Amino acid sequence: MILAVPNWSFGRSKELLRRGQEVLDSRPVQVHFCSSDVDHNRTVTAFSAGSLEEVRDTLFALCEVFMEGIDLTRHSGVHPRIGALDVCPFIPHEVSDMQTLIDQVDEVAEQFATRYEVPTFLYEKSEKGRHEADLPALRRGGFGGLLGKELKPDFGPTAAHPRWGATVMGVRGFLVALNVNFSSAALSNANAIASEIRRLRSEGDPRFLGVRSLGLPLASKESVQVSMNITLPDVTPLDPIVEYVQDRGLDFGLGRGVTELIGVIRERDLEHATRVLYKPEQVVEGAY
Repeated sequence: MILAVPNWSFGRSKELLRRGQEVLDSRPVQVHFCSSDVDHNRTVTAFSAGSLEEVRDTLFALCEVFMEGIDLTRHSGVHPRIGALDVCPFIPHEVSDMQTLIDQVDEVAEQFATRYEVPTFLYEKSEKGRHEADLPALRRGGFGGLLGKELKPDFGPTAAHPRWGATVMGVRGFLVALNVNFSSAALSNANAIASEIRRLRSEGDPRFLGVRSLGLPLASKESVQVSMNITLPDVTPLDPIVEYVQDRGLDFGLGRGVTELIGVIRERDLEHATRVLYKPEQVVEGAY
């Protein structure tokens, strides 16, 4: 099984989301997640299949629906982004030959870059030793920071596409994308909690190994969010993270906060994720 989790830079078009859902329902893949957020102005899709070919064909079918509906020159949202298809990770189930999978994903990235004339950068396990330093800087500048720059992508043109920016793609390990949402508009307090997590991680606190965190405003809900990626779920259980964020939320007067799982979670993580709300289709089995 190969799991793909493409992230798209739109989140305010119900019609575009509906058409994407129709594409997913028509393909020979298991659909785990397809949801938009208006404040992030982002849509996350997650689907898996028994071959990379089926996953690739579904990705390109979604591109045909989504790409024309995205124009980053008119885009605003709290989530950082550099591309219409902002990031597209491929997460393998147990594989006997990782290098073969990496080579196949390279071909998908090249096909995407050629078809849409979008600079495409390889990352994580697919990265060739070229972008460890420049990819974070690229992302910090966002789409606007790409314009007018000479880029050095793995595939595609050396200038950002004027509407679709650049894309990051590659094979990576499993992570959990988890938010805790508070019914308060006090962004400074959400930022403070996220900053505490980053500090504790840098100090080696085992509760936060591999945890990335940001405080974000959710204007449409008059609330705030602590947004987290747990990149080492095999060694970092989720319950202590959620407990810390919820307790600190109470300390700051934000309330307890409600969890929001974006994408998927592994079956084996559930034992230590009793505080995490999820839907059955978000659970993936096996050895991701």
